[in-house]
Amino acid sequence: MKALAARLRRHWPFARRLLLWAFFLLMAWLLFSLARTIEWSNVLATLAGYRPGTLLTALAFATASHLLYSCFDLLGRRYARHHLPRRQVLAVTFVCYAFNLNLGAWIGGLALRYRLYSRLGLSSLQITRIYSLSLTTNWIAYLLLAGLVFASGSVRPPAHWAIGQGSLQVLGLVLLLLAGLYLLLCAISRRRVLTVRGHSLGLPSLRLALCQLALGAGNWLLMALVIYTLLLQQVGYGSVLGTLLIASIAGVLTHIPAGLGVLETVFVALLHQQVGRDSLLAALLGYRAIYYLLPLLIASLVYLGLEARAKRMRQKEAGKPA
Repeated sequence: MKALAARLRRHWPFARRLLLWAFFLLMAWLLFSLARTIEWSNVLATLAGYRPGTLLTALAFATASHLLYSCFDLLGRRYARHHLPRRQVLAVTFVCYAFNLNLGAWIGGLALRYRLYSRLGLSSLQITRIYSLSLTTNWIAYLLLAGLVFASGSVRPPAHWAIGQGSLQVLGLVLLLLAGLYLLLCAISRRRVLTVRGHSLGLPSLRLALCQLALGAGNWLLMALVIYTLLLQQVGYGSVLGTLLIASIAGVLTHIPAGLGVLETVFVALLHQQVGRDSLLAALLGYRAIYYLLPLLIASLVYLGLEARAKRMRQKEAGKPA
């Protein structure tokens, strides 16, 4: 038995890569099949037909979501015990989130955070604590919301999917248990370090963990509201939220920056019977423009400002008498 377990562990990295490539190829094939059947002129016409009020409402929800996500590192400020001004922390987090969405977690979530925070004077340990708390905030809230949505039966998988309605509901209950376990550990664990597959996370207080859930869940809910608004409420909000949650984890598994193509494929697969494909794709293109591209343009300007400020800080420190 031990020999079998050792062999499985030895071959697991290769099997994992194989599964990820198979998943990636499946998504690519689905996207190609989808693109061939779409009347793109109808999609563009639907985009052009949005009323200004609809676009402004979607923009307001997107702005609120980005602001809420920017508060993640305010929790990290307390968790890592640093004293950078709050407005500076909000600016750094906004920039990192916008780059994370468009260029991937390694660039936006990790590398850019290390660069900006280190240039503003934080240590590697503090930056690691900030990043780990931000990551946990996002995915613990994901567990909670996905658990509630899947367990409630709001999402109905297509008949040809490997996972059925019952299995998805069981998965939802498991996700809820994991979210509850995290809160329980934060409340009663005497060992304040949680170790998962060799990675250690210092457990926050229960109060901070509840703040994590509130901020993280609020962000996911606002993201879904952007798409729900652009779909002109043709689909129930619970279905939109559940589909977004499935698409998000599919995007993570494929390692495609911005989940390009994955988001569209999952939404069409799950919702095409409730709303036309042209309307779906128009809404998702609008979502990408409002939630991804516009913030990236603004974040690029904010990034230049942060770099200039960090440079002035270093020059000021260098000019101090020894």
